[in-house]
Order: sequence, then C-alpha cells, then structure tokens
Amino acid sequence: MELRQLRYFVTVAEELHFGRAAERLVIGQPAVSQQIRRLERELKIELFDRTPRIVRLTAAGQAFLPAARAVLAAEDSARAVAAELTGGGRGVFRLGTITGLGERLDRVLEAFGEHAPGVRVELVALPVRERLARLADGRLDAVFVRGGAPASDGAPAQDGAGAVVQGGDELRRRLLWEDELVAAVPARHPLAEQSAVSLAELAALPLRLTERRHHPALVDLVLDGCRKAGFEPTPGPVFSSLQDTLAAIGSGTPMWTVVYAGNARLMRLPRVAFVPFSGPGLRLPVELVVRGGTSSPLVGLLQDAVTGA
Repeated sequence: MELRQLRYFVTVAEELHFGRAAERLVIGQPAVSQQIRRLERELKIELFDRTPRIVRLTAAGQAFLPAARAVLAAEDSARAVAAELTGGGRGVFRLGTITGLGERLDRVLEAFGEHAPGVRVELVALPVRERLARLADGRLDAVFVRGGAPASDGAPAQDGAGAVVQGGDELRRRLLWEDELVAAVPARHPLAEQSAVSLAELAALPLRLTERRHHPALVDLVLDGCRKAGFEPTPGPVFSSLQDTLAAIGSGTPMWTVVYAGNARLMRLPRVAFVPFSGPGLRLPVELVVRGGTSSPLVGLLQDAVTGA
C-alpha cells in the first residue's frame, strides 16, 4: 500500500468522479484508475461501484475512507514537524553509521527523506564506543551498532527491556536485522567454484582479520565459528584495511577473510570470489540505538523509516 494510492482513493471518494479527481491531482485519469485498482487488489475488496454514469463508494469503501484519511493526516503531521524543525535551525539529523550496510542504508535514507523532507542527514562513522559516547551526550541523535552495544568492560550491559547503559545513561536498543557474512577467497582457488563453503574447508588457509579491538563482535563470531568447526585458524598477514586485504587475496596468495554480503554485492573484483557459508552461516545482528526518553520527533521518524525500508 502506497501513500499516493490512499491519496488517489480519498480524492476519488470526495469527487465521486475519476476525471475530476485526476484534475485535482494534476495527473492523467488512467493513472488514477490504475492505482485504485492496485489498491483494491492488495486490500482484496472493491472500494467503488463503477458504471458508465456513476461512481459511488461501496460499503467497504465507506468503512475504509476514515482510516485512509487518518493515514494521510499522520503524513501531513510528520511533514509539519519536520518543516518546523528545519525552520527552527534544527534540520540536521546526526546518525552514527557502520560499514557494510550497502543498499540497506540507501533505502533507510530514502525512506527518512520521505518522512522528513528538508532535514539533512549527517552520517558519522566512528568506532563503536565513541559512537555510543556521542549518542549518550547528545552529539549524535541515533546510531547503528552491529553485534550488540558493548559496555565499558567489553560485554553488553543491558536490562530486560533492551536497554544499554553507557556512561550512566540509558540507551534504548532495537534489533533491525541480521547481516550475513561471506568468505572472500582468491578467484583462482578451487573453493571459489563452490556455491557455498564450510568453515572447515577453510582451515588450511590463513585467515586475515581485523584486530579485535576494532570490531570485537566480528572477530569473536569468526573465531568461535572456526573453533566449533574443529580448528584454530592460522593468522594471516596483519590486517590494515579491507581494501588492502582484498587486494592481497586477489593477488592469488592463499588466504581468506570475511565480508558483509551487502558490501560484497556492490564490489566488482574479478580476482576475488565471495562465497556464502553453508549451514547456519555467520551473521551479526544490526541494532538501532537511541537515548532513553528522547523527545526528538526526528528519532521517531527515523524508526518509521527503518521499518518502512
């Protein structure tokens, strides 16, 4: 269901004439009719009785009309809030982000732009602890966290309601999705030809992985997975950056690393093969973290955007 479909429906319901409704909407009548038909198919109800001489609401259409108007009123309210914030000089939303979101981040930002037109999103990429510290003191409005939000001792500090304590402040968490990891191996290696690879099959290759202090959740996930598969991975050369690591793998040197599947889909590296893991695979949860009791309407709009995306 799309907002424009609801808008077209309400306009036709008010005019009881597709031609006049199209004039009000400043679009062609066929487009109005087409979108109304799509809405009816999705709802599995007939909204209008149509004859060559008359258009009128069905009983289902009359019952649906107040709900459609309520949705459009909520949209207008959200736009008004965003416009007010922009006009008051607060039209910047500071979002702590993470690598590897790929197309998901694009969809979230597009949906947020629809909910809050005119509000500029400022993306801030920082280590997770600094990201959370800036959220707690108000320098960031919301942050993405992958693999859980760490406390000062390196373990998640949370209550039963999904809260994280950071510097004495309560941060509220919301699980969004799980990011899948894939194995990156030389394109000429026999494993590159497989549709999926198990961790055990990678045991003979050195593993080139970022230092744990940079991404403890990722490192722990991969190393624990290797141990459960029955081996302790042989450390590869020191990890400097993902770009350098993939270049080294592409040179044909037998080694492997992990890459987020969302990132891998966007990469065009002929000398590197990205192979999914078999079985349950390796996945890290992605969460949206906000300050507890936050009153910013834009935080609610971001949460709506994430849900819509």
